Amino acid sequence: MCRDYRRVESIIHRLDENHLHQPSLKELAASAGMSEFTLQRLFSRWAGISPKRFLQFLTLERNKSLLRQTHSILSAGESSGLSSVSRVHDLFINCHAMTPGEYRRLGAGREITYGLHETPFGECLLAANERGICNLLFVATDQSATLKALSDCWPAARLTRNRKFTRKHVDKIFTRTWSNNDPLYVNLKGTGLQIQVWQALLRIPEGRLISYEDLADASGAPHAVRAVANAVARNPIHYLIPCHRVIRKTGAFGGYRGGLDRKKALIAWESIPSLEAESA
Repeated sequence: MCRDYRRVESIIHRLDENHLHQPSLKELAASAGMSEFTLQRLFSRWAGISPKRFLQFLTLERNKSLLRQTHSILSAGESSGLSSVSRVHDLFINCHAMTPGEYRRLGAGREITYGLHETPFGECLLAANERGICNLLFVATDQSATLKALSDCWPAARLTRNRKFTRKHVDKIFTRTWSNNDPLYVNLKGTGLQIQVWQALLRIPEGRLISYEDLADASGAPHAVRAVANAVARNPIHYLIPCHRVIRKTGAFGGYRGGLDRKKALIAWESIPSLEAESA
């Protein structure tokens, strides 16, 4: 899956570079150095659908439609007092925020275990302490930059590499086997607003998108859109806290710490079940 993803990401990048031209399957296959049959098989193996169908998830109009749907879901959740989506994530992912004192100590006296692993969306670094997962970062450029990001986050902690220990978390996350009987625990280090934003992100259903403005409302900070966007960018636990589901209100994808091509792949991959249901 990781090898497949690297090839899929390069194809998404080519599509982005040539979005006005909208290259055909034949042109995509030629630019990727593979046959049309191989390209079809690659996408089918990774995403379960054809390249043409996959590309339907990467349009401005579809993004705008998903933004409208998410806005309706959040509004319904607010009027009922509790979002059912939020309840599901509360059961599956338990978040524990650090105290102000722990935040100031920057990990002093704490041991953090980390490992680098392959996933369906490329390589990632996962780190955990005694309270749960504290970092999950996709490797956007090279391992050294990602390792530096981890050490910058925890400058006073003792970092220990143990891939066997972190493997169990990665397997659980990306095989999607967690349940309310065996939830995932995450330990968040951030300001009060950042914690609010990250918890609000957990309310966004898979296969849906949210604008920075609506996320600010959902976070209880409607007049702090810039600060909310900064909190999104500083999310330390990618994928589980789905910052990739935040896009611009115009439907444009915006940025992503893990790489824009990966963001597009994540959004499209998560949207597949909903489009398949619509077509059924």
